[in-house]
Amino acid sequence: MLIFHRSGCYGGTFEGMRCPRCSCTEDRVVDSRSASDGSAIRRRRECGGCGARFTTYERLEEVPLVVVKRSGEREQFDRAKVAAGVAAASKNRPVGAEDIAQLSAAVEESLRFVGGEVTYEQVGLAVLEQLRRLDEVAYLRFASVYKGFSGAGDFKREAGMLERASAER
Repeated sequence: MLIFHRSGCYGGTFEGMRCPRCSCTEDRVVDSRSASDGSAIRRRRECGGCGARFTTYERLEEVPLVVVKRSGEREQFDRAKVAAGVAAASKNRPVGAEDIAQLSAAVEESLRFVGGEVTYEQVGLAVLEQLRRLDEVAYLRFASVYKGFSGAGDFKREAGMLERASAER
């Protein structure tokens, strides 16, 4: 079994991919199919030099998602941190572990559309957007910490905005 990285996008080159038996770079694809839950493509290849068959896997190489914190420090996005914050906000609410995992994945996916580098504000707003749909009480709890509520008036204001958004749906 040979695993390789593809340089570039479609039409890229396969530098370093050689037949494991004779090191020839000429080959043809005999069979292609999805592997590993669709996260990779398995290809059976036949060497043009010696006729040996071998398997390669193509996998998407994800670009790391970086979060710029308040201090200006940069750190890699951590889905577990999002899940922990949502779990704390959802304590004693009808929100299961699977719901939290799906919400965390949806947050990460939405942030990847923004780009490779996002701010902590964008992360917080993405979490709030997903929580609004999942559980309004958990939304208010998360918003109180994220937005730094200082009194009952802040809760009232946010609850009013939440009611208006729910009425518009």
